[in-house]
Amino acid sequence: MKINRLKSILVEQSKTSKWLAKELGKSESTVSRWCTNEIQPSVETLAQIALLLQVDIKELLNSTKLN
Repeated sequence: MKINRLKSILVEQSKTSKWLAKELGKSESTVSRWCTNEIQPSVETLAQIALLLQVDIKELLNSTKLN
């Protein structure tokens, strides 16, 4: 199940996971794992990402509502 939309938003903004890793001071492999939903960033890190990408934190997450 895809929990975050990080990869999609980075593509929409023409930014790379390498750029995000540098901005956050995280390893590229960690950010790559977030983008593939292998692991999830902490809520604090999601807040930092939202600020960097100038999006609402909710936009980084897929809806958990059942259809």
